[in-house]
Amino acid sequence: MARPSDAVARPRALVTGLGGFTGRYVAAELREAGFDVVGLGHADAGDADTHGVDLLDRDAVRAFVSTQRFDAVVHLAAISFVAHGDADAIYRVNIVGTRNLLEALAAAPHAPRVVVLASSANTYGNATVEPITEATPPAPANDYAVSKLAMERMAALWSDRLPIVFTRPFNYTGVGQSLNFLVPKIVDHFRRGAREIELGNTDVVRDFSDVRDVARMYRALVEQAPVGGTFNLCSGTGHSLDDILSIVGDLAGYRIAVKVNPAFVRGNEVKRLVGSPDAILRIVPGFVPRPFAQTLEWMLRA
Repeated sequence: MARPSDAVARPRALVTGLGGFTGRYVAAELREAGFDVVGLGHADAGDADTHGVDLLDRDAVRAFVSTQRFDAVVHLAAISFVAHGDADAIYRVNIVGTRNLLEALAAAPHAPRVVVLASSANTYGNATVEPITEATPPAPANDYAVSKLAMERMAALWSDRLPIVFTRPFNYTGVGQSLNFLVPKIVDHFRRGAREIELGNTDVVRDFSDVRDVARMYRALVEQAPVGGTFNLCSGTGHSLDDILSIVGDLAGYRIAVKVNPAFVRGNEVKRLVGSPDAILRIVPGFVPRPFAQTLEWMLRA
């Protein structure tokens, strides 16, 4: 997408969760593409373009959106930690918060050209096929996954009024992700020279991507606006916990002892989650996801 000339108004994008891990990278991509980016999130998010509007405050969301003009919307704000302990908050934020946003956008005087909604690959649950495509039937296995699938079903009710695109991101990571997540936790232990790490389920396999690649995928969806589509955001390659420990160990020059902490073990853990990126790669011609070892080295050296 060419940058608009100074004589033409720059397109504007709304990114909810702009101050979050993913939001910062997506905002950078959209700005590079020529968008002015405005965010909704916590008032203390650290970005001057972020407005402190709570998505659960229906009136506040509608009041804010009604005074703005957005050409594109990327809705990332959510409770995204699968092991988050407050199920009530998961459902309210991920479903009701999204509905409040969609209602406000549908009522706004200027309709956006595309509304990209972030769901999750966790909606597939313990799928019996590999790789998982967008046609794989959902089978959510935890509250987080149920909330995301319910969000999709709810949002579909607005598809006649809004140009909606769904994404189902698989696991991704990078510099700036919270240490609550597995990969940053492992990398941080090696960075500190720790000799032992406590982990939970050690037999899981995940399709990990680099957050910079995921942000590029979001940019492509905004630029191409494949309305009505659902897209896996993934690399197509699975990595086990042992793979990650081995790669980072090679980079750090030593091995770390793993201690299984029963408190970290999830009884309903999805064992394998590996997706097919074919659909999204058709939207981003020539794009090749980074090898995961490059991502881990970036995180370790940061």
